[in-house]
Amino acid sequence: MSSSRTVQRGRLRIIGGEWKRRQIRFSGGADLRPTPDSVRETLFNWLSPDLHQAECLDLFAGSGALGLEAASRGAESVVLVEMHKTCCAQLKDTVALLNAEQVMIHCAEALDWMTSCERQFDIVFVDPPYDSGLVERSLNRLSRYQLLKPGARIYIECSAQEAPAISGDWTALRQKKAGQVCYGLYQHVANAVDNGKTQTLGDLL
Repeated sequence: MSSSRTVQRGRLRIIGGEWKRRQIRFSGGADLRPTPDSVRETLFNWLSPDLHQAECLDLFAGSGALGLEAASRGAESVVLVEMHKTCCAQLKDTVALLNAEQVMIHCAEALDWMTSCERQFDIVFVDPPYDSGLVERSLNRLSRYQLLKPGARIYIECSAQEAPAISGDWTALRQKKAGQVCYGLYQHVANAVDNGKTQTLGDLL
């Protein structure tokens, strides 16, 4: 959730976990749009079996709402990547306030950062600015640079108008729509863990 030059400021609450109800401040551009509480609650209900001691990556971190929620709920480590300096400065203040030692911040362009990353992750949040074309490019780099552990989950959030064409390399685990926002949980086929069961998307919605 990256930002433009016009700075807006706001607050949001962490929904669950160690920092439940704690307010975090955010600063960014007019296109900075923290994931709504209702969507975050649904997402983290989906992820609850997978979060404990997970290594998480929040690309296009913006307010940090997704990554910090994951850290609050027991993730072992969280990497926040955000290219805009105003957002990064606020993220650093928030991490210091929460004493969130498991959270690392990289002030960098997400696509470039992925090309030099040498880690692998259990959960990745992909929530770029709307109408940017960055969802598909991010998915391509996650697989090309082998940034996913076996069984990794990838969360995608985008506008209904720009819902990306997900290639056959990805399986939809969950999908929902809230107003003009589409969001879902996906898994890369090559990184899937075979549990002996075959499920269709209809079984999961």
